[in-house]
Amino acid sequence: MRENELIGWLLEGDPAVRWQVLRDVLGATEREVQAERARVAQEGWGRRLLGLQGKDGRWKSDRGPAAYRGLYIPKWTSTTYTMLLLRHLGLPAGNEQARAGCRELAQGAEWFASGSLGYFASRRAAEHCASAMVLSVLEAFACEPEPRDRLAGFLLSEQKQDGGWNCDLEARHSSFNTTCAALEALELRPPTPGSKAALGQGHEFFLRHQLFCSHRTGEPVKSAFLRLAPLIGWQYNALRGLELFARIDAPRDARLEKAVALVLGRRRKDGRWNACAPPAGALHFELEPAGAPSRWTTLRCLRVLRWWESHR
Repeated sequence: MRENELIGWLLEGDPAVRWQVLRDVLGATEREVQAERARVAQEGWGRRLLGLQGKDGRWKSDRGPAAYRGLYIPKWTSTTYTMLLLRHLGLPAGNEQARAGCRELAQGAEWFASGSLGYFASRRAAEHCASAMVLSVLEAFACEPEPRDRLAGFLLSEQKQDGGWNCDLEARHSSFNTTCAALEALELRPPTPGSKAALGQGHEFFLRHQLFCSHRTGEPVKSAFLRLAPLIGWQYNALRGLELFARIDAPRDARLEKAVALVLGRRRKDGRWNACAPPAGALHFELEPAGAPSRWTTLRCLRVLRWWESHR
């Protein structure tokens, strides 16, 4: 496809894709971008997800203890993961259904003295991943300021010496998945000297690993990190890592070249990228068929490559 054909194809997609194309590819006016973004709640994926919300603000489930039902389990149809997906789709911050979901996540959780939260009667301990994901949702929808402060303080206090985070309290080395979740949440916060330092150390953690490699062997840590998977859940991959740097308009770093080459290598001859299968687990519905050209993945890859090329 020529570039204008590719952009035209992207604009034929869901409002969640269209508003980001207008903002990040076409440089449309703020008024045009926000008008299209408002459609996320009115059409397509966003409207379908909002239509599945219960009257109590949760996405329902018949699994787990009654107090926590529908908040974190099952994956990927519980309130936490549905709200996380709506955040990535760009549902506007003032949406009342999203704010109701935020209140349920904050008020329905078990809070610990450390400032973390959890949703498990069987495991009453700090949940770094859950805390980070919920913080990112609360920040995205500008809801529950006191819980946001508590969760941010917890994450900042839990950063490991290597610059990352890990849900395993006994682990010495940080987790790619948890570190990405923490960075995605903290980058939404107003910057402070402490948060700037934490973000810098977290980015350096990924740079030392070339986004997906062992710092000891230089080989990929997991094959899953090489898949350009959709933004469903907490699963990390090289594209999600590159987005951490593209969003802050970071300068070029040679340690990102492997990840950029991976993205380029997955591009189809027609200039698009295929959809990968979502992680195992229940879905509300399929966003895009795996193996077929994906507008969402194509947008994400184009955005990363435009950032990369802008720093030549």
